[in-house]
Formats: sequence, structure tokens, C-alpha cells
Amino acid sequence: MTNSVNKKKAARKAFKHGKITFKWCRNCATLILGEKCSVCGNTGRTFSVTMPGDLRPCLDEGNLIIKRLFEKHFDIPNPFNGLQILLNKIPGIDRADEIIVDGWLIGTISFDPIIDDFRLELKVDGARALVDVAKSGIIEIRPPGGHMKGKTISGKFVERVHGKFDVNDPVIVVAGDYICAGIARASSNRIFDAEKGVGIRDVGKGRVVFSKKKTCWSKFIQANIDHFKYLESKAVSDVKSYLRNNSNIPVTLSFSGGKDSLACYEIMRRTSIDFSLLFVNTGLEFPETVKYVRCFAEKCGLKLLVADAKDEFWKNVDFFGPPAKDFRWCCKVCKLAPLTSLIESHFPNGTITIEGNRIFESFARARIAFVDANPFVPNQIILNPIREWRAIEVWGYIWWRHLDYNPLYEKDYERIGCYLCPACLASEWKITRELHPDLTRSWEKYLMHWASRFGLPMEFVRYGFWRWKILPSKMKKFAAVVNLPVSHTRSDGIQMKMAPGASPCISGGYTIEGVLNIPRRRNFSKIAELLKTIGSVRYSDEYQIVMVRNKIGNAKVFGGGQIVSTASCPTDAKRLFEATTKALLRSQLCTECGVCVRSCGMKAITLDDGPLISDEKCTRCGKCSDVCVVAHYYDKLVS
Repeated sequence: MTNSVNKKKAARKAFKHGKITFKWCRNCATLILGEKCSVCGNTGRTFSVTMPGDLRPCLDEGNLIIKRLFEKHFDIPNPFNGLQILLNKIPGIDRADEIIVDGWLIGTISFDPIIDDFRLELKVDGARALVDVAKSGIIEIRPPGGHMKGKTISGKFVERVHGKFDVNDPVIVVAGDYICAGIARASSNRIFDAEKGVGIRDVGKGRVVFSKKKTCWSKFIQANIDHFKYLESKAVSDVKSYLRNNSNIPVTLSFSGGKDSLACYEIMRRTSIDFSLLFVNTGLEFPETVKYVRCFAEKCGLKLLVADAKDEFWKNVDFFGPPAKDFRWCCKVCKLAPLTSLIESHFPNGTITIEGNRIFESFARARIAFVDANPFVPNQIILNPIREWRAIEVWGYIWWRHLDYNPLYEKDYERIGCYLCPACLASEWKITRELHPDLTRSWEKYLMHWASRFGLPMEFVRYGFWRWKILPSKMKKFAAVVNLPVSHTRSDGIQMKMAPGASPCISGGYTIEGVLNIPRRRNFSKIAELLKTIGSVRYSDEYQIVMVRNKIGNAKVFGGGQIVSTASCPTDAKRLFEATTKALLRSQLCTECGVCVRSCGMKAITLDDGPLISDEKCTRCGKCSDVCVVAHYYDKLVS
């Protein structure tokens, strides 16, 4: 309990609202990660960004996007030439990043699915930096009196405009001695007569002067070399210390082809401990990733063990529907299942696996500890040596150690995973469409067919609503913006009709009744097998009835999908009803991934067109249901 509480506290701390401060060395024109610059000893000027502050470098394509946006709005050909640009992920409908140039937060970029392109928002320090070099997007006004921040200024106060701009374009507003970041509420040719001329986002005074020094990322490494040495030393020491006490267990490194696992590779290499690479080929990997992983292992002379899901995704997608951010059945079917099978065959006595999980990646990962047990693979222990590293630290480490990274990062992917992952952003999908038109065309065709089948509008696919089972508030608001009538819950689930609440039973106790409309995938007798994990079972094939009884009550399942549970109190009746429903779902939707087989300590489960349960061995502990993808997503599958 204490460990769980600590993990929740860590998650809240990393992802709480507010700002976090970093430092910038003016002498060396780069970010300082430690106490001071390793080159000049400068302690740096502070700047703030939105938490959690997982800063990352802006690489090739990202630089081009930012350059294009500033050219478009301010007619500045190359405003940040030779300066280091950092990005910081912030909440948004799709991709949204703060832009930090030369240690100043100058603006944000956000991807707009409606226009299928990025939008730029200028910050006040960006306005202060560019006001003297911008040739367009400038509005000069008479100060209207009073404070201006957050106000919309009438066009009658506009004295002069420079260049052309449209409604909602970012603009620089000059009001006497004040320099403001603004947004045009009228186009440049109508603003003088507009009641709402320009919105003022923030107000400042004076100029921001960028460094005249051209800075490459090698300067960043030099300025933080002491910090990187410390990070490496601690990570290597942590891993060696743990493995020294567990030297009889073989070591593996989970190598996804991403930057985080690459950093872990170097840490492992420096421990001088033998290890193998584990790569899960989900069948949905980018071709570049598969090639990169194989070439990397060959170049490094490492044994590469591949857990191959083959076409499991396509075999199951019709039953489960498109995966969603809150319904990632594919991860269990295409990742966990082949991985557990590989570990069982190669490491029957267990393995210690090094993984590149980091707390700043997501709220869920903010809870990870250095040592974690894999809840789905009893004999796998996970070590997370870079869990407290930020993305910029990972990149700096990779550059310092001259490691070859996945070329997809240069295309402006923030993360590397399956090409059709629901966690992918629309901005990343646009890149994938350009890189692999055949792959994107095939998936979009499937989504359109699926949407048509369930009576969903094409915009449901186009704007990415399919990526949630239950829409978050930001997508509900976005649906209103695009005037799209959508249900808050995706309507392709299995339908269940239930009598409301528990009813008193004539023969005593309480009863819950419902009807589950589920497509038959297997013989009805399979439900009898799964109900053995709940209690004692009686089955009539002739009448298509299964009855199960345990210490809290009894339940019946009929061939038509009717379920009835009876117990001495409403709470137990509900518990038994839910357990019975999960068993019914598992019997028909089992993917034969085998995770339940490997999680059963009593060896009570075998697979033969779905699970077969040994009545003699099963203790009804419920672990097989806990790890099952079907039972796990019970609430998402049934609507």
C-alpha cells in the first residue's frame, strides 16, 4: 500500500499543473542541465516552461516547420539560424509544443486537424525578439488606456499595419513603449473599421536580443558533460548493483528501436554484463524501425531475440474494433502475448529486462520505480535505469556516446511505435501518409468501412475520434467546434441490456438479469470452461444452459445470451454477474494469446480453440481473468 501511495504521489508531482524552471548559459548559448555550465562555470539565466517539462531538441523536419511558420506570418526568412531550438509538449487537441529559442519561450505550435496543418501562437518574448526584424504581421496602435493583457482592441485604435494577415493569425502589436503578443481578430485590410481588431495575449517592454553565437548540439554536450557523466555513472551503478545480487538470472534489454531503449543499450554496454536484445515485432512496425533494429544488433554483435506477432492484429481487429487510447487491446495481443511466449521458451527460469521507461512520458509511467515486476509475466523483472531522465537528457546522452538512432526521429516523430497506434498524433499520421502511402491508405480504408458499418460519419475517422472509446472533454469540445454530433462513448461495442439494479428474489436473496448480444465465435460449451474459474459448473448442451455456483451465490447463462445472477445481497449479486459476463466474453473473444496460461501458477489452463480449465487444479484465484485483455477491457467492450 505504501509503495502504491508513493507512486501516486510521484505521478502527481511530475504532472501537476504549473511551471518548471530551467537554466540557460548566455556565454555558451545552450541549456544547462546541472548546477552550472561545464565549459564556463556560468550558473545561467532561468526560464520557465509548462510542467512536466520533458524538453526535447527540435530536429530536422521540426526546424523546417517552425521556419515555415515564421516566414509565413512575419516574413522573416531564417530568424533562428544557428540557434538551438527546444520543444516542450503541452496539452492540446493534437500535437502542441512550446518553442524555446536561445533560452526564451517565444511561442507555441499546435496541429489543427481541421486545416491539416500547424498553427503558430506568439509569446510576448517572441514578439520582443522579432519586432525589429519582422517585415509583416505587425500592428501599431494607440494605447487605449488601462491594462491591455487579455483585452480585444477596437480597430479605431489601429494606426498602421505592416504586411498582410488574416483573422486568427499571430501578430506583433506595438503600443507606445509596449510590445505585445497578439492575435488578429480582423484581416489586415479590414482591421481599421473592425469593432474587434486585435486580441492582446500578453504585454512586455524592451527587446529580447538573441545570441550572436552559432551553437551546435556538441556545445550542449560540452556544457553538460559533468551532468551526463553523473547520469551515466548512476544508471550503470544502479544496474550493476542489482544484477550483482541476482547474477544467476539472464539479462535482456527491451529494444524497441526508440531513443530511450538506445540509451539503455549504452548503459548496459558499460556494465560489461552479457545481455540479449528483445524486440517485439507487432506486425505494425515502421519498415524503417525493423531495418534499424536488425542492423543495430548486427553492427553491435548482439543476439537479437524477436517476438513476432505476425498478423494477429488483423485477425482480431474485426472482433475488437479499432484500438483506442483507452482500449489498447492490441498491446496485449501483439506485444504482450508474443513476448511472454518468447520469454517462456528462452528463459523458463525468468529474466531481468532493462527497459527505457521514463516518468515524464505519461501520467501512467510517472509511477514506475527502478525495479518493477511484470504483472503479466511472473518470472520477468523490469529495471528502469533512466526513469528520471528527461527527453533532452536522453538525446544528449545519445549524442555524447555517438549512438546511431532511428532515422524516423529526423522526420519529426516524437515517439516511435506502431504506425497506426491510436496514440499517434494527427500530425504524425500526416508524416506517415507521406512516407508510407500504402500503409496509411490501407488503414484509412479499413476505418472508413468500419465507420460505415456502425453508421458513423466519415468525419469521425477524418478528425481522429475513433482513437477513443470514451471521448475526453477536449474531444467533446472539438466535436462541437466541427459541428459533429457524436456519442460520448464509441458505439461499436457489444450491446448489453440489463434490468436496472438488483431485484429481491422470490426464493430469497437478490437477482440481477441482463442480455449480452455477442457474436458467436466458438461453441457455446466454451462458456462452461471459463465459468470453472468462478465456481462449480453444471452444463446442459441440449438446453444450452450453464449454471455456476460459488460461496457468494449462483449464476446462469443461456444460449441466447441471457445472464442471471443471484446472491444474498445486491453487492454480491453484482460481483457475480460481472464475473459471469467476463467469463462469457472470454469464452467467445479469446485471442489465444496464452497470457492466462503463463500467469496461472497451478498450470490449470491449456489452449484448444480457447482456454480449457482443469477443475482439479484451478483454485479460482482470478489471476487468469486479471491478465486477460478481454476481461481487462470489459467496461469498454460492453456498452
